[in-house]
Amino acid sequence: MKSGRDLSDESPTRQRVVRSIMHEGPSTAAQLAERLELTPAAVRRHLDALLEEETIQVAAERPLVQRRGRGRPAKAFALTDAGREAFEQDYDDLAVSALRFVADTLGEDAVKEFARRRSQELERRLLPLLEDAAPERRPQVLADALAEDGFAATVRQAPGGTQVCQHHCPVAHVAAAFPELCEAETEAFARMLGHHVQRLATIAHGDGVCTTYVPDTPAPLMTDERTTR
Repeated sequence: MKSGRDLSDESPTRQRVVRSIMHEGPSTAAQLAERLELTPAAVRRHLDALLEEETIQVAAERPLVQRRGRGRPAKAFALTDAGREAFEQDYDDLAVSALRFVADTLGEDAVKEFARRRSQELERRLLPLLEDAAPERRPQVLADALAEDGFAATVRQAPGGTQVCQHHCPVAHVAAAFPELCEAETEAFARMLGHHVQRLATIAHGDGVCTTYVPDTPAPLMTDERTTR
């Protein structure tokens, strides 16, 4: 597989196609054409080139890809690991090696403590924004803040609640080796949103999007006293 390519070498239109898939998740050619205001033929040419370069792949069929009419459902395209690497992963082998050293010398609890403290820092920065927002607005406020941090986050409505979708994860390779990072982040989301939340999918485990389900049932906004230390 080709990896480590610099997307600045690609045509501007092709960059737009890749970035749209990164921000919106698995997308069909028709969705990309409408989103980018391109002809379907133009989009397909770029998709063919990106498939050949292994920057994208045909995504597994998911309920989120709507079927229209009869016949076979339209193909959706998602980024490959190589495609994600083009957006400059913040951590890779060095971070994994460092955490393995911590686990080997100090034990698994030390890794969990590291993950917890990392999530606490996220809470310290974002909790004031969420406290100032109405409960029904908090998923969107959280997604907007995560987007600014490079997670390409959006929200979508779901039965009985909202899904916070992170279409990019700068630490996906590290989280694949140390799921404690995802677990701590999910717990932080629950405290900030004041809801029991459920992580439905993660990029680290091979899904196209990190998806967190937030129920509509209201609950007091909870804080972790340890975040104030």
